[in-house]
Order: sequence, then C-alpha cells, then structure tokens
Amino acid sequence: MTLLNSKEETMENNQSCIRVFADKDQINHCRELLQANGSAFGQLSGLLALAGNEVRLKILFLLEEENELCPCDLSDILGMSIPAVSQHLRKLKDKNVIEGRREGQTIFYSLKQEQLTLFHPFFKHIINNSNIVTV
Repeated sequence: MTLLNSKEETMENNQSCIRVFADKDQINHCRELLQANGSAFGQLSGLLALAGNEVRLKILFLLEEENELCPCDLSDILGMSIPAVSQHLRKLKDKNVIEGRREGQTIFYSLKQEQLTLFHPFFKHIINNSNIVTV
C-alpha cells in the first residue's frame, strides 16, 4: 500500500520519477531552464532541421570553407542542377542562415556570421575525420 500511495503522491505533484530519492529541486530547475529557453530551442531545432538535409549541410560546409560561392559553383561541385541547388539556397536564405551578394548578374552566397559559430564545431568535426587537408 505504501508504494501505491507514493505513486499517487508523485502523480499529484505532476512528477513521474518514483525513485526514493528523486531530487525535486533538480527536476523543477530543469523544467524552468527548458521553459526559459523555449524560443532558443525552437530556433536551434529549426537550424538543425535545415542542416539535417545532407545537401544543405554540404552547402553550408562549402560556404564556410570558401567564404562565398555562386549557385553555378555549387552546382558543379555537388553535381546537381542549378535549379535544385537554388531550391536549397532559397530554404537557407529564407531561414536567415545565408546571405547573398550580387555582382552583376551573379549572386554569391555566404554563411551569416552568427550562424558560423553554431556550425563551425560540426564542420571542424568533419574536417578532423577526413583524409583531405584543407588550405
């Protein structure tokens, strides 16, 4: 009967941990931390979802490595059509991850500086696990 009362008590407190020594303060602190940073989690989740597409991740990587590239360059590098590359660039631009600079009729895309700090550790991991040395 004691176990049943303990379970009922945890349900009343809106907590499901039935460990005898559950740290309620820790649980509440973590909940508050998640709630206070809700919008940051949403933004980061959105960025990671964009980068979760292998082609877009490659584009972001290339933009970080080369500073800027045009859709034609990316098309040649990735072996994709320019319209297909442009669709990926549009998604990245719409989410404020990259920016464009026009030179004549050509638009050169680059990774926004504020996004570089987020993606740089991932790209460093890629480079550290490859056999190719970058210049």
